[in-house]
Amino acid sequence: MVERARIVLRCIDGDQAKDIAHDLGVRPNTVADWRDRFLAEGINGLFDRHRSGKPKKYTDVFRNQVLATLELPPPAGQATWDGAAVAAHLNASDDAVWRVLRTEGISLQRQRSWCVSTDPQFAEKAADVIGLYLSPPTDAIVLSIDEKPSIQALERTTGYVQTSDSTIVRGFKSTYKRHGTLNLFAALEVATGAIHTKTTSQKRRVEFLEFMDEVVGDLPAEQEIHVILDNYAIHKRNDDWLVSHPNVTFHYTPTSASWLNMVEIWFGIFTRKALRGASFGSLEDLSKAIQAFVDAYGPTAKPFIWRKREVKGAQLRNTIVNLRN
Repeated sequence: MVERARIVLRCIDGDQAKDIAHDLGVRPNTVADWRDRFLAEGINGLFDRHRSGKPKKYTDVFRNQVLATLELPPPAGQATWDGAAVAAHLNASDDAVWRVLRTEGISLQRQRSWCVSTDPQFAEKAADVIGLYLSPPTDAIVLSIDEKPSIQALERTTGYVQTSDSTIVRGFKSTYKRHGTLNLFAALEVATGAIHTKTTSQKRRVEFLEFMDEVVGDLPAEQEIHVILDNYAIHKRNDDWLVSHPNVTFHYTPTSASWLNMVEIWFGIFTRKALRGASFGSLEDLSKAIQAFVDAYGPTAKPFIWRKREVKGAQLRNTIVNLRN
């Protein structure tokens, strides 16, 4: 565009085409072409005109063939389709198939699973729990409590390795030593994001109630406390404890819907940051690592915002074509 503008400005100044061409390092007919286009169309004449480009080899027909292929039974010996198998089936290039998949937002390797509750009181119980998240009682504390059982203290060599394509990745040996397991109880303060934890060697009702005593003991005796729990056996039949703690109310998630318990979000963060890829030489090392993560997490803790996407089991019956059209 700069070159074309200079040509036109030199022409306006009355310079000869051959002189302009010499000074700008172009051919004289190039000067003449842009001069004539400017005279005929003005500034718009200096822009590139639309070009059809190379004809598409893979059209919408190919796109529809790719989508239709994904609804066919996979090739013999495979559980699902992958890009190479689709390309072989259509006698097309892998790149062409992957371009269609990327454009359509289809990932053949990523998976998502969910559990659909069959609890006949699902709506009522879910509304009770989510209501505590979105609109808790005034001057009350809402706690989301659960346990992460059987955390293994595995000892194995870890580090970084360079793969055959020169990519640097985390590496760990396949062999390891087992040093036992720990159970982790956790109570999440929904309003603040603060977390309270306790590690135990077992996860019986007695350990659960001891943990509850510690959590409640740190709060004023008259403080109204609402506790969200799943339906695990040790969380129920604690009537005597509740009678001795009249300020505490237990709220249970629907059956097969423990994902409604917000502390599960914190467990996910904890697992990714403190356990995945780690090596522990003993149960004591594992316990220290857990406490170190809790101590580091505390000062930056923030409340989680509840926004759970609605998922219906009927989605499993939708086809690729229905989802993309």
